[in-house]
Amino acid sequence: MLDQSNQPVKKFTPPAGNHIAIIGLGYVGLPLAVEFAKKFPVKGFDIKQARVNELNNANDHTLETEREALLSVLSTDPTANKGLIFTSEIKDIAPCNIYIVAVPTPTDQYNRPDLSLLIKASKSVGTVLKEGDVVIYESTVYPGATEDVCIPVLEQTSGLRFNRDFFAGYSPERINPGDKIHTLTNILKVTSGSTAEAADFIDGLYQSIVTAGTHKAPSIKVAEACKVIENSQRDINIAFVNELAKIFNIMDIDTHAVLEAAGTKWNFLNFKPGLVGGHCTGVDPYYLAQKAQEVGYHPEIILAGRRLNDGMGTYVALEVIKLMIKNDIGIKNANILMLGFTFKENCPDVRNTRVIDIVNVLNGFEARCEIFDPWANPDEVKLEYNVDTIKHADGLRGGYDAIIVAVAHREFFDLNYQKLKKEPASVIYDIKGILSKELVNGRL
Repeated sequence: MLDQSNQPVKKFTPPAGNHIAIIGLGYVGLPLAVEFAKKFPVKGFDIKQARVNELNNANDHTLETEREALLSVLSTDPTANKGLIFTSEIKDIAPCNIYIVAVPTPTDQYNRPDLSLLIKASKSVGTVLKEGDVVIYESTVYPGATEDVCIPVLEQTSGLRFNRDFFAGYSPERINPGDKIHTLTNILKVTSGSTAEAADFIDGLYQSIVTAGTHKAPSIKVAEACKVIENSQRDINIAFVNELAKIFNIMDIDTHAVLEAAGTKWNFLNFKPGLVGGHCTGVDPYYLAQKAQEVGYHPEIILAGRRLNDGMGTYVALEVIKLMIKNDIGIKNANILMLGFTFKENCPDVRNTRVIDIVNVLNGFEARCEIFDPWANPDEVKLEYNVDTIKHADGLRGGYDAIIVAVAHREFFDLNYQKLKKEPASVIYDIKGILSKELVNGRL
């Protein structure tokens, strides 16, 4: 049997004892590390020393992993047969024989896939890769990226030959930040491997921690493709209801009432209009679109959905401005309260949040935006977006000319909105549809 470079494929031999390294300790990597550490010795590696220090103190600022869960697996004994050791030193993961890469794969300012972190992680793994090791990728990529981009980096850095000296797999992450119901262990896991035997081993490895079971894909490319279409499908469905919201707004029809009525049909898909951000739904379609264009196909529906969803922040801002003008409220120097900045409710994740689009448009009209988000880290928001946020309600000034409910944080359900308004004519716009229709001036 030959591999893609016409080299003989060596029969896969499972590693002698699973010693796992998790590369990247964010929303994806940390839950993986904790679950595997219940059964195997695990090294959690991250290039950020501050993150390692935080986790060694059993604190997780992403709120994905409880302190008790971290304390139950934390270890300082590198010879123990299970437990979790955190490190920022690449030499510490050299004894491992299974490397799982779970680093972010964002897009750049032109919405092109940015694989720089994935390539750097592959280079790091390559420096410690040994004969017989297995490398598994969980980061979202376009179909073919693992074998066309990552594997060559591993080969070049390590001097080893793919499918002869080391083997690889791909198992797409399905982490839903902030979701305490659909967690790592109870979501069915897709797995794949570079040979049939490697695929069996990788599938069994994940079966050891995923109680919901696994689905073994026939190839790495199939597993990569399934990840990007999952979120592309969701993106397109949300784009559809966002377009409906625009149409029904012109026709003076309540979109939520329409969706509620349509939802009585057994096979109607329950999607709601809103902003589409985050690390998956707002990003993954660009990975698929980029690869499609590379092979000569221009994806129309995928990119149309992206354009529509990426424009919703501007649409909301302009709708609020229209309502303010209608109520004889001046835009320049108006005090506007933005409720929420994270990309979704009850979660501290601000990656690719589209709330910033609303803020930027309103700032362009010289309004004064005040952002209240009890979940977002103000320092992180300032560093990433150069805007200030308020974390506690007692920091609100009051007297707002307009209030925009951008995120459905549970803290926003019981606010005294009338008290926050500057005057009865002040505008309340509800993107998420969490307030009574009688209280708001407009909503998607």
